[in-house]
Amino acid sequence: MKISIFSKLESLQKRHEELEGLLTDIGVISDQIRFRILSREYVQLNDVISCFREWQQVQKEIKNIEILLNDLEIRDLVQEELIVSRKKSNILEHKLQLLLLPKDVNDERSCFIEVRAGTGGNEAAIFAGQLFRMYSRYVEGRSWQLEIISIHEAEHGGYKEIIARITGNDAYGRMKFESGGHRVQRVPETESQGRIHTSACTVAVMPELPETELPKIYPSDLKIDTFRSSGAGGQHVNTTDSAIRITHLPTGIVVECQDERSQHKNKAKALSVLSSRIYSAELAKRQAIEASTRRNLLGKGDRSDRIRTYNFPQGRVTDHRINLTIYNLDKILEGELDLLIEPIIQEYHANQLSELAEQH
Repeated sequence: MKISIFSKLESLQKRHEELEGLLTDIGVISDQIRFRILSREYVQLNDVISCFREWQQVQKEIKNIEILLNDLEIRDLVQEELIVSRKKSNILEHKLQLLLLPKDVNDERSCFIEVRAGTGGNEAAIFAGQLFRMYSRYVEGRSWQLEIISIHEAEHGGYKEIIARITGNDAYGRMKFESGGHRVQRVPETESQGRIHTSACTVAVMPELPETELPKIYPSDLKIDTFRSSGAGGQHVNTTDSAIRITHLPTGIVVECQDERSQHKNKAKALSVLSSRIYSAELAKRQAIEASTRRNLLGKGDRSDRIRTYNFPQGRVTDHRINLTIYNLDKILEGELDLLIEPIIQEYHANQLSELAEQH
């Protein structure tokens, strides 16, 4: 282990011990705000300190085993033990490096997901429907909750646009890599010549922010319109103007919500989505700057980033960011999205570890 990383872990261990003392102090316990802040910091350090203590114990074991190498009668047995202990040490060291990586404060939060049909007309809308179904199955498999915010159905099936809220621990952390352009290659049902067409959809994933962190939105910056909910074939039709359309004048961002029959509830949902969009737009600007100086799997936050291709004739999915191709299209469309998400997260962590090594 590098001396700089070891020193960092030692300082964290001292802080952890200091927090243990502070959290039993009567003066701290009586100050509920400070007690909550220190408790949160203590819990955040638990995993890394527990792992570090285990690593330290293994180092002691290795030193004790190395002493026994001088005994020729048990040398072979000792060498086997030494191999096992050093392997365990390497595993713990890698785990410690991952635990030390900077964490995205939004990862543990719920999120909003927007799926829009792009180039390709009806075929793009149909594919948008399939993508949303894939995400719905994935959400169901992880025991998260999905709530429709806004929906614009297409005449021949699928969606022109659909926005939903995904509620669950680490929802944004796993879904954030889905943002970008999704391309589909297949023969549409309406194609009589059997030619393969290419269509596209865009996906945007935004963290749901707590009220204390929402960007300031002034009422004077908003243009609010009401209208009647409607859908293809007369679905979701209301007899009252309960649907809400909010335009944020400084940015031009427009959000609609028509899922609830209550105008008040629709407005609250629309404002929540609007806040997340404004925040994500600012985040995208920062990511664009980072992406210009180094490789960034989150891209520039631009919908035009083509991240994935779904090829139906060959039954394959290719993620262009990590050059990964999987011949398991059916399973992925049924919600087994971790086949793609896990390799991306691993690559993301590898990039972070590389940057951490450069800093030290």
